[in-house]
Amino acid sequence: MRPVDFIADNEVKLLHCGTEFFPALMEAIDAAQYDVYFETYIFADDETGQAVQAALMRAARRGVTVRMITDWFGTGAGRVKRMHAQLLEAGVGHRIFNPWFKRGISRTHRKICVVDRCIAFVGGINVNDDMFCDYNHAISLSAPRWDFAVAVKGPLVANIHKEAVAQWRRLGRMPLTERIGLYQETRRANKAAAEASTTVHAGFVVRDNLRNRNTIQRAYLKAMGAARKSVLLANPYFAPGRKFRRALSQTAQRGVEVILLIGVGEHWLQDAVAHSFYPKLLASGVRVVEYRKTQLHAKVAVIDDEWATVGSSNVDGLSLFLNQEANVVIKDAAFAKDLRRHIEVALAEGVEIHAHEFQHVGRFRRIGYEIAYVVYRTLMRIFAVGKYA
Repeated sequence: MRPVDFIADNEVKLLHCGTEFFPALMEAIDAAQYDVYFETYIFADDETGQAVQAALMRAARRGVTVRMITDWFGTGAGRVKRMHAQLLEAGVGHRIFNPWFKRGISRTHRKICVVDRCIAFVGGINVNDDMFCDYNHAISLSAPRWDFAVAVKGPLVANIHKEAVAQWRRLGRMPLTERIGLYQETRRANKAAAEASTTVHAGFVVRDNLRNRNTIQRAYLKAMGAARKSVLLANPYFAPGRKFRRALSQTAQRGVEVILLIGVGEHWLQDAVAHSFYPKLLASGVRVVEYRKTQLHAKVAVIDDEWATVGSSNVDGLSLFLNQEANVVIKDAAFAKDLRRHIEVALAEGVEIHAHEFQHVGRFRRIGYEIAYVVYRTLMRIFAVGKYA
C-alpha cells in the first residue's frame, strides 16, 4: 500500500465555509502577478460565482495568465456556455471537463486553485453561495452550508500546481506559447519553494482513472489501520465499498473510538443507501451521528489528533472509484486540533443513531433500504466501478 508522500515545511490554514474561503481566494487572485490555475465542479451564477468570475477576469485583463476548468455536468451546460464566452472575451483560458459525457460519465469533482505557484487552495467548497443548497433548485438553507477548504503555502504548492497543469494539458492541446509560459512558471515555483520556511508536514493526493485509481482510499485505510485513539470522519454522501466498511468496523472492534458524522436530507436515495450500512457498523461499535442542521458538504477527517484530511472526496463509489478528486493530508497536531474542534461542535448539534432504532424498522422501510443499496451497487458496477461491493 503506497503511503502519502508527506513534504515538510508547509503552512496549511483551515478555512471554514465560504465566509472564510472566498475572501481569501479572491484576495490571492487579485494579488496574482503571473498565473492562476482554477478548477471546480460547480460554478454557480449567483452573487458568489459572479464575484469569483469577476476576480479571474480582472486578473486576465491585467496580464496574468488564467487557466480555468469547470465541470460540464456540475456547473450545467447552459451556465458553462454563457460563462465560456465571457471568460474568453476577458482573456481567461477556459476548458470544460467532459462536455456531453463524451469521455464516459467521469467528472472532475476537484476544487483547486493555484496562484503564482506560491499559494494553493484545495477543499470541498464549490463556487456558490453558502446559503443555497441545490444549485438547480436554489433551496434556501436555515444556516450556512458546513464545508471546509485549506490554503497551502510552501513546497507542497509545487505538487498541486503540477497536477493542475497536467489536468489542463489533458483537456486540450498546448500551443508553443503556453509551453514557454510553463517553463517560466517552473523556474518561479522552484524559487518560491526554496524560500518557504514553515513547519507542517502535508501531502497532496488525487484520484483519477489512470495511475491514481485508489490513492485517496488507500490514504484513509492506512491511517485507520494505524489509529490508536480515535477516528472522526465527516462526509455527506456515505456509501463506502467493502474495504472501507471493513476498515471502519475493524478499527472500532480493536477499541478505537470511531465516529461518523453524516450529512442527510439532501437526496432520499442517498439517505436510504447510507441507512442500509448502519446496522452492521453500529453492531461493530462504530458511532453514527446525522447532521440535520444544514447541508453538510465537508469531506474531512481527523485521526489520533495528528492525521487530518480536507478535500473533495466523498466516501462513496463515485468519489472513491470514478470521479476525479483531490485531498490534502496533514500531519500536524495544531491543525488536527483545530479541525477536531469544528467536528465536535457539529457532532453536538447532530442526532446520534442507535442500533435499537433499526431493530423495529418496518418491513417496507427495510425493503426500501435494501432496494436502494442494490440499485446503488448496480449503478456502480455498470459505470465501471467493478471493485465496488
